[in-house]
Amino acid sequence: MIDRFGPHRVISWSTGLWGTFQVLAAFATGGLSLLFARVALGASEAPLFPSGGKLISLWLAPSERSRGAVLMDSGSPLGVALGGLIIAYLIASLDSWRLAFVIAGIATLVLAWLARRYLRDDPASHPQVNARELEKINAGRATPAAEAARAPVKGLGIAARSLSGLLIGRASWAMVYFGLLTWGPSYLSQARGFDIKGIGAATFVIFICGALGSLTGGFLCDGLIRRGVSRGVAVKSLLAFSGLVALGAFLLLPTLSNPFAAVALLAMTAFFLMWGSLYWSFPALLAAPARVGLIGGVMNMAGSTGGIAVPILVGVIVQMAGGFAPVLGFFAACSAVFVLATLFISLDEVRHD
Repeated sequence: MIDRFGPHRVISWSTGLWGTFQVLAAFATGGLSLLFARVALGASEAPLFPSGGKLISLWLAPSERSRGAVLMDSGSPLGVALGGLIIAYLIASLDSWRLAFVIAGIATLVLAWLARRYLRDDPASHPQVNARELEKINAGRATPAAEAARAPVKGLGIAARSLSGLLIGRASWAMVYFGLLTWGPSYLSQARGFDIKGIGAATFVIFICGALGSLTGGFLCDGLIRRGVSRGVAVKSLLAFSGLVALGAFLLLPTLSNPFAAVALLAMTAFFLMWGSLYWSFPALLAAPARVGLIGGVMNMAGSTGGIAVPILVGVIVQMAGGFAPVLGFFAACSAVFVLATLFISLDEVRHD
């Protein structure tokens, strides 16, 4: 849909449906209706990141795509950090989770309206883009971005080796990220003795560090490329380093007795782990322009699959082992797979159209 109808339309409709189902969740009368609303919300939300990946290919020159990717993806940990505090404040102030859901849904519908009004698929059609900006966007391209995106392509438009590395790497990275998101509070509570306020504060610190790390990785990557480092070396080095830091941190975590030291280590892990936001520069770099939306969607599906699997796998591990130590080993193994899969991606065939 992104490649056929354009990211502008998909983002507008996707965000509108997302806000609608967020509001409808407030009127749930039981478990099934709430489950339906949440599943529909997830399905509506899913096209956002692949659409952003397509916009990166249409609007940014290759030298700026790392920054574009992390500016988009840093919203995920930032939303976890700030969203939890805002929703908790609304629930406490209004004494109603339903009203908090309605307010969140209305805010999302406003964003859908803004996206509909402001976004454009073709930079040349945006009233605020001048000739100098357009020249920079299309610098080094054989054809303008919007025109290239309409050119027919056979197959998936990406090398099989790179696609395999992309899917395995994103799934393994997502297992670590969503593992921290879904099981982090339980770990802090059961293994480290934090109360609910402590868990909230620790989660805020961890994911704020993640958002800062995401931005740092993207700007650092583009900075290295400007200094003459090849894109393949820059991107792979940063991603591999982030995975190795996460691997080492999860192996070190069980040896720490101080709970605040454990939170500090998790915050540092999130900082480097979110360099994985650079993955959102890959669809625009590796795929044919007419297949960027599809490849971004497939990559996002791999990440979602990892996110679906990890709460179940971790739950089984905790139940069988009776503790979190093997879970940390599992996350370390996922970090190792992430590094290996990333190195398997071939950036030799990076496209410049």
